[in-house]
Amino acid sequence: MMQEDVLTKKIIACAYTVHNKLGAGFFEKVYENSMVIELRNNGLKVEQQCPIPVFYEGIKVGDYFADLLVNDLVIVELKAVENLNRQHEVQVVNYLNGIGLEIGLLINFGSSVVVKRKYRKYNLTSEP
Repeated sequence: MMQEDVLTKKIIACAYTVHNKLGAGFFEKVYENSMVIELRNNGLKVEQQCPIPVFYEGIKVGDYFADLLVNDLVIVELKAVENLNRQHEVQVVNYLNGIGLEIGLLINFGSSVVVKRKYRKYNLTSEP
């Protein structure tokens, strides 16, 4: 988890850089494209709108298209809304559960940058 913590800090720093340069008021896609540039400029591997398979009971049931997948470890969901709501957060956790990654970031480029770290929930009642 240490690797992911260092990585998420870099991603968050990139989000602040993008917001400081662009400001508020753009569509999500503008921030997404800008984040790709900023993350790559910081030496990170980033895939944009890449299909990630989602499995249920070991069977592929569809694809999730991550806004950003960074270093194959962290999904980043971007928003450009006035306020994040619980549904945005639940969506990220569901994606993590479906694709098996441990951590995701929900980043909102509203009037200021708001970041929520979300973690995959483990089903404690299931057997390993």
